[in-house]
Amino acid sequence: MGLAFLVPGALDQVTGGYLFDRQVVEGLRAAGRAVAVVELAGRYPDVDERACAAAAQALGRLPDGCAAVIDGLALPAFADCLAREAPRLRLVGFVHHPLSLETGLSAADERRYAALEARLWPLLRGVLCPSAHTARAVIAAGVAPARVAVAMPGTRKPARSLNDRLSQRPSAHDAGIRPLRLLAVASVTPRKGHGLLIEALSGLRDLDWQLECVGSLDRDPACAQSLRAAIDACALSARVRLSGERSPDDLGRAYREADLFVLPSYHEGYGMAYAEALVHGLPVVATRAGAIPDTVPSTAGLLVAPGDAAALREALRRVLGDAGLRADLAAGARQAASALPDWPAAVHGWAAQFDRLVA
Repeated sequence: MGLAFLVPGALDQVTGGYLFDRQVVEGLRAAGRAVAVVELAGRYPDVDERACAAAAQALGRLPDGCAAVIDGLALPAFADCLAREAPRLRLVGFVHHPLSLETGLSAADERRYAALEARLWPLLRGVLCPSAHTARAVIAAGVAPARVAVAMPGTRKPARSLNDRLSQRPSAHDAGIRPLRLLAVASVTPRKGHGLLIEALSGLRDLDWQLECVGSLDRDPACAQSLRAAIDACALSARVRLSGERSPDDLGRAYREADLFVLPSYHEGYGMAYAEALVHGLPVVATRAGAIPDTVPSTAGLLVAPGDAAALREALRRVLGDAGLRADLAAGARQAASALPDWPAAVHGWAAQFDRLVA
């Protein structure tokens, strides 16, 4: 079965959601299915007339009975045309997380996005979600459970030889060679909690650590500027590096060279970066927000309440100061990773759920 994949902007953007979209497109094509990618013009999710016109034109060009996927980030652009076009098409939403749960929205915008999604989701044949947590949110908004499916993303699992080395690697920090390397992987946006992380780390100057933040600094320039100001204000510029986006190979190297993964997100619909950390055998310090507890078990990481800088600082102090705890959590991470799918398996599962929903 061929399908059209409608995405907001360019498909090659470097975020978890776009990576998931791209892996699905490439995996389906590799399996012999025809996939037409439609990159929608405009800014998302706060769309303007240009984006709405592009969305209406994209649906209007699809032939009757066409199976198509709409990335959930693009859904607001279809507010005026979806009810008209949906009956003649077989449309499925791919909702990475509800837009109303984005951090930094005003109360009015939260209500506006929640009402919009609650109106548009039921017009679709079904909704694909990356986690049970997101699926529950979609069902709570009024979509019948039978029309909601969970399809987890995959992971780039290291080769067995590399995985064996990761499980046995000595810590250069423990040998007194270098500081502990902390890694955060996420676009710098309010939802990811970079500012909270800097606040927590500012109280840990007595410990030997360095932090690298990998992820786009351009998706929310104001947030990135605020983060730089916080780093300067806390006099942490010598310890914190903002690396921006990195290629997949460079990112894999960053995971392999790190001692600890930390990202105090305020919400996650799944959290692909946490899964990648587990695959690379990294202990995790994060929050209990959204689907993170479903991805990171207590045996692999310390999870605190979202937005609690003091609790985050204490969790970091525990892990940074206790090599035995780090080793135990690393072992738990490797065990949890063994249950995660690789990308071929994840794409196969996604396709099976998509076919069920459009049938």
